[in-house]
Amino acid sequence: MMEQAIDIASWVLLISGSLIMIISAIGIIRLPDLFTRLHGAGLADTGGASLLLLGMALQTDFDLNTVKLGMIAIILYLTAPTASHAVAHSALIGGLSPENPEENQSTDEAGEQDGEKS
Repeated sequence: MMEQAIDIASWVLLISGSLIMIISAIGIIRLPDLFTRLHGAGLADTGGASLLLLGMALQTDFDLNTVKLGMIAIILYLTAPTASHAVAHSALIGGLSPENPEENQSTDEAGEQDGEKS
């Protein structure tokens, strides 16, 4: 009975994490500028991956594999926000502004201003 409850909880976490990852991937493709795309990527890194890792941890007995999954989660929690911040900060230094996404898109398409497609 308890094993079946753990399996159900694990599958709920795995499916929820997968749905968050799919929605985040669609967001990365569909969102208009760099800063909103970073938000979609951040959701995938923290939300989706953590649910997937927790679901996988429930599928294993408490052994070395569970410890490895925990270490992966710790590394993701430390590096994903740092990477998103570094990308956003470099975009700000490069001249992109989160207040004006239309201007950012024209900056992204700077190679196509002369009628030439790169």
